[in-house]
Amino acid sequence: MLGIFGTISNPTSYASNQGSGLFALISNILKLAGVVAGLFFVVQIIMAGFGYIGANGDAKKVDLAWAKIWQSLIGLLIVGSAFVLASVVGRIFGIDIINPTIVGPGGK
Repeated sequence: MLGIFGTISNPTSYASNQGSGLFALISNILKLAGVVAGLFFVVQIIMAGFGYIGANGDAKKVDLAWAKIWQSLIGLLIVGSAFVLASVVGRIFGIDIINPTIVGPGGK
């Protein structure tokens, strides 16, 4: 007998190879860290912009705002470079570091 809502199927397509779940989890955590870093960058730039606007010509506050802007840009550059470096290294060695494929026992 079907319930009120019918049948529910799993919308995800996780690999069924033994041991691949850990690598998928690590890959997803790294991707999430990249997204969080990008959102943090946007918030920091907005806050630095408000600090710059609110400086009212005070040289010390303007310098602090510019320092925050530069630090945010450098942080975003480091996070982006890590993903680019991982992709380049993966291409050189013929492995997909960003989205790994794990082959389990039996070659499946």
